[in-house]
Amino acid sequence: MSSSVSSQHDQVLVEENSFARILTLNRPKQLNALSSQMISRLLELFLAYEEDPNVKLVMLKGEGRAFCAGGDVVAVVHDIWAGGWRAGANFFMKEFSLNYLMATYSKPQEKDGSCNGEEENNIKKVVIKKKKTKSIVEVSILNGIVMGGGNGVSMHGRFRVATENSVFAMPETALGLFPDVGASYFLSRLPGFFGEYVGLTGARLDGAEMLACGLATHFVPSAFRPDLSLSGKVKPDLYLHLLKKLKLKMHSLMRQSCSVISQDSSDPVIISSIIDQYCEKPSLKEQTVYNRLDVIDRCFSQRTVEEILSALEREVVDQRDGWISATIQTLKKASPTSLKISLRSIRVGRVQGVGACLAREYRMVCHVMRGEFSNDFFEGCRAILLDKDKNPKWEPSKLEHIADTTVDRYFSKVKDEDWEDLKLPTRSKFNLPPYVIAKL
Repeated sequence: MSSSVSSQHDQVLVEENSFARILTLNRPKQLNALSSQMISRLLELFLAYEEDPNVKLVMLKGEGRAFCAGGDVVAVVHDIWAGGWRAGANFFMKEFSLNYLMATYSKPQEKDGSCNGEEENNIKKVVIKKKKTKSIVEVSILNGIVMGGGNGVSMHGRFRVATENSVFAMPETALGLFPDVGASYFLSRLPGFFGEYVGLTGARLDGAEMLACGLATHFVPSAFRPDLSLSGKVKPDLYLHLLKKLKLKMHSLMRQSCSVISQDSSDPVIISSIIDQYCEKPSLKEQTVYNRLDVIDRCFSQRTVEEILSALEREVVDQRDGWISATIQTLKKASPTSLKISLRSIRVGRVQGVGACLAREYRMVCHVMRGEFSNDFFEGCRAILLDKDKNPKWEPSKLEHIADTTVDRYFSKVKDEDWEDLKLPTRSKFNLPPYVIAKL
């Protein structure tokens, strides 16, 4: 095995367990930041599992205290310095292709058959002649930091399990980038204008807040006590215990009936019901930002970033709220260019499907990598991740110096004869389950 292949396999650990595959992101010292090798390996695995009739469930978790802290943008910057902007574009092309695959994950159509063997003697034969879409369910265990690109490999999946250790953020505007990995799709679908707030400020949300706004589908305490009859461990990982419960549940169902639906261990309803057994309804903290939705909606519904800031400044005069003052300062420290293109991106994302969002974000990130309108991404990485002086020198330095025509350019095709738009695989609606079709 070559060193590059070995690196891919070491960075994504694979456990096969009956109909399930458990993938562990394994760069704990880097908080499981996504390297190019990790993305390639995940693409390879997800494509293989989609075609494998034996795989019904894919579970994703992180080693250590993070699920995934984002893409390895330091490595991307070094690659660009060594090989030009296309090296960065290639990283994001693979990453966005993985995001789309996960967002539209399903099995090829299969013709439903009938029972046979011993069960057929005891149970009336069921024949369904029409084709039925088979789903394959993704479950992400977000027990720790989940930021940036980590959201790209979790938010597009069917189930997202938060814990009391979860910390969500899309901090790109502080780096001179913008919320990508399909964030213009999932942020724009949060309640009210909460997505604009989260995307522009990079606000950190805990597990309870993730559940409240819909970023998480379940909340399970990391130290729950399971039924010891199913496991000898007092505090097993959720994913291991989920597999035990799924096996018992499916064995019981298949003994009762041989209908296709009952045999389908990838039925999201079944998987969700099993996770539900360990869920708690967490209490939001007294000072949670989610209790300020009225202020967020009044301010972040404004048409421009300048108007958002003006609205916040009016609110702080009326309320003298420390949170509002902190929000204003956060926005003023972020890259002005990033703020403007991020707001436009989220607003456009409200009326686009996930594929269109990713294709547009790829155009945007290529312009960012080229640095033709602003070098804020490289300056942000220098100040925050490399030199760590936390004092980026943005250029342009003020919101009023950035014209709408400049923002427009980030959404246009790249003027390079060898450049192409992101090419995503065609997904036929006849092959997709309803919850996937809704994303297109």
